[in-house]
Amino acid sequence: MASEGARTAESRLNIYLISKGQSGIIPPRNYRSFLSRRTDSSGKGRGALSVLIGRSVLACEKGVSLVEKTGAPKVINYRRPSLGRTLSQNRTLILMCLPAILFFFVFAYLPMPGAYIAFTNFQYNKGIFGSDFVGLKNFQFLFISGQLGLLLKNTVLYNLAFIVLGNVVQLAFAVLLNEVQNKIYKKTAQSIMFLPYFISDVLVSLLVYNLINYDYGFISHLVRGLGGEMPKVYQDANAWPYIIVMVNLWKSTGYGTVVYFAAITGMDASMMEAAQIDGATTWQRIRYITLPTLKPTVIILFLFAIGGILKGNFGLFYNLVGNNSMLFKTTDIIETYVYRSMMNSFNFSQSSAVGLFQSVVGFFIVLGANAFVKHLDPDYALF
Repeated sequence: MASEGARTAESRLNIYLISKGQSGIIPPRNYRSFLSRRTDSSGKGRGALSVLIGRSVLACEKGVSLVEKTGAPKVINYRRPSLGRTLSQNRTLILMCLPAILFFFVFAYLPMPGAYIAFTNFQYNKGIFGSDFVGLKNFQFLFISGQLGLLLKNTVLYNLAFIVLGNVVQLAFAVLLNEVQNKIYKKTAQSIMFLPYFISDVLVSLLVYNLINYDYGFISHLVRGLGGEMPKVYQDANAWPYIIVMVNLWKSTGYGTVVYFAAITGMDASMMEAAQIDGATTWQRIRYITLPTLKPTVIILFLFAIGGILKGNFGLFYNLVGNNSMLFKTTDIIETYVYRSMMNSFNFSQSSAVGLFQSVVGFFIVLGANAFVKHLDPDYALF
């Protein structure tokens, strides 16, 4: 490899010298004396390129002679470091991750044996593992109710709307914020957008009620003042999919925008500067640099979100709709139906069976979506 590099550099030097009008081909033994001269045979000064190429030839020749003297390099057997050594070398990072590890261990993995309650006729005096085993009997509750099709349709469609529209709106706001040059305005806008995420669903439902209530809602008074007639929203089930989606977007857009904006700020600024120098417009920079850079973030967030596609936002739906049976056709999801069914019986076994069903189905959906992404591009898959 080194001799080949030397020959390539030698040929480039001789071609360069001939193109400059310097006669003769310089053999390798004369490179050092050639480099020591400031002028060629005609008295002309030599350029920096000829000196650079000549020095590369000498370096390659030196490498060849060194290999010939010492022989071929020895192959070193690499031994994988032990677990204890790896933990010792990365102890700072592990200590930083320790709170998150403890959180998931205590609240996610430690309670997992409690899923056994879904297969028992739970009784307080016997405990989870002392109660009678009933197999899949608790799972029949949801399937024989006659409402499973409606509940699945509402839950899945709402979550798809939340995922698709939410990511599009969040991505758009993050890109727009990135184009804002005024730092004060940018920080202020982020804070204002982030605020609804911390407002409880109870207060959100109260705000919505005071906006669209037929009798004394703000929008009702505004419509009547303009000579119109406000529809009775709390009796119209077809209007609520739009209301719920808009309220969810209002609450979640700020949080998602911050996530995408953080990914944008982590981009290499030199790419944007090079695009500006080359005359790229704002739209071209967004299309060919910003959006492709955000592609891994979008896919990962999509995979995380799709795992909960069968789990609805109980707080949002229940507080907005409550027990208004006229709206159940378009607003009833699995969580609200199970809550109403178990409110009087307090059957923990059946409610746990529904939760386990949602988790298992969501797990396989994530596996399928990840396999699909891995088939398209393995670099973007979770595992």
